[in-house]
Amino acid sequence: MLLSQGSGELRRLPPCHFRFCHRPPIPVASQEAAHLRTGSAVRCGWPWVLVASIIAAMDTHKLSDTAARASKAVAHKPPWLKRRALTAETWQQMKQMLDRLALATICEEADCPNVGECFRQGTATFLILGRTCTRNCRFCAVRHGRPDPVDPDEPRHLVEAVQQLGLRHVVITSVTRDDLADGGAAHFAACIEALHANTPASVEVLIPDFGGREAPLRAVLAAGPEVLGHNVEVVPRLYPLIRPAADYRRSLRVLERAKRIRPSVYCKSGLMVGVGEREEEVIQVLRDLRDVHCDFVTIGQYLSPSQLHYPVAEYVEPQTFERYARVAQELGFSGVSCGPFVRSSYRAAQMLDRARGLPGRAHGA
Repeated sequence: MLLSQGSGELRRLPPCHFRFCHRPPIPVASQEAAHLRTGSAVRCGWPWVLVASIIAAMDTHKLSDTAARASKAVAHKPPWLKRRALTAETWQQMKQMLDRLALATICEEADCPNVGECFRQGTATFLILGRTCTRNCRFCAVRHGRPDPVDPDEPRHLVEAVQQLGLRHVVITSVTRDDLADGGAAHFAACIEALHANTPASVEVLIPDFGGREAPLRAVLAAGPEVLGHNVEVVPRLYPLIRPAADYRRSLRVLERAKRIRPSVYCKSGLMVGVGEREEEVIQVLRDLRDVHCDFVTIGQYLSPSQLHYPVAEYVEPQTFERYARVAQELGFSGVSCGPFVRSSYRAAQMLDRARGLPGRAHGA
């Protein structure tokens, strides 16, 4: 592989450690990283996704050391990050239904800290389009690799699960399927349409970026979800380290286009904190989201799934989440949820009800 140096001279380096490659990463000289980080490689015509992947590869060899240092600094979770464990009986009941219908939940696949609360209330965020993601974000517990074929019976199974649980609001998300021509948009639409045709539930979808293409986004919106979510996840400075295959501005465009295509849809986004961001960066993200007419926002504490994932930089104190919530409300978001355990779909039904001016419903509804 050729990397350009500051003088413009080229020299050959060993292959980088790209995702889907499980060899130990090869350290790269710091001046090469500086060349890429300053953006000179992009100005030379390199695709940004490639540059971001190389930067991530350069940093991978330092990740274990960083994780070790971070684990010492944040070895013990603070009191506000304690949760009641899920009982074996509740777990078995929900698992039996999900297994019978061949359904997955992001609650399980992403090791969500709220799985106990949600399963006790008989609700879950359904994960469609399989359990294997084509991307490899360094914060995410969902496995990556070559996905299975799409299950054509999944919309029907979703309907059965929603009817059995008696849900009035359904949240659906998916793995990213860059292997599919439409990124899975038609399958999203089929699930939304099946739920609207066979249940009284409102539907919220949390979608990938579809590679920035507008046609898949239009297909999802045409099915009529009440809420369309797409997460920016982290502040833009950290994208090369944590989300090397994603693009912050592209994510903002997804939300902006959604609102332009279907003004009546509630647009939603979320981000994690505790990964090394600064408070002013989080506030700027909130401003960026309002600039593209995002209605709902969620902010929660990042919890590293394992030592192989991106390390936790800090446990953000509850008072900081309260400040973020006040800023978001002042900026004009219709729905705001900020707290250590907040995730994209946490108490999503109540957020929608408040925005509509409706009486609140039980958490499980």
